[in-house]
Amino acid sequence: MLQNGRVALASPISSGRYGHLTEKGSFKVLEKERTHYSSMYGKIVDSGGNTIVADADADMPVPAGGKFIPAPMHYFMRFAGADGMHAGYLPGYPASHGCVRMPEQYAIAFFNSVSVGTPVTVYGRTPTGRYLGQLRPTFRRSPNRFGDPRFDPRFAPPPPPWWWR
Repeated sequence: MLQNGRVALASPISSGRYGHLTEKGSFKVLEKERTHYSSMYGKIVDSGGNTIVADADADMPVPAGGKFIPAPMHYFMRFAGADGMHAGYLPGYPASHGCVRMPEQYAIAFFNSVSVGTPVTVYGRTPTGRYLGQLRPTFRRSPNRFGDPRFDPRFAPPPPPWWWR
């Protein structure tokens, strides 16, 4: 996020995966919803609540006794069609259906800082090469965790679990 031409807040993200790329361009925040749920994506669970399909589309068949549970997209800021920015899991590679996921503390900070009508610019490209499902997150040690002097540690994501260190 820029304020007076300077970086005021930066966040690690996970953008749209192959086949569901995040649309690039200039947009505006169209709506904000603190407790948004996807109408298109989620998971399918059986009658006992066990996940049957973790990455389900709403139009997939659901077995008897099961149900479709919409994906939570808290602190949602829609900017283009169904795409928006929201709190979500960051596996270390592009993994969404087009939205821009960020850690919850960043999503809260962005959500509280922008209004409907705030300009949004999406740029860059999705990495190519190996099948993205084969990529593994990497953790590099640096003076600050993202190697960026503008990074504000007050909004730092939690450290990786002890078994990743």
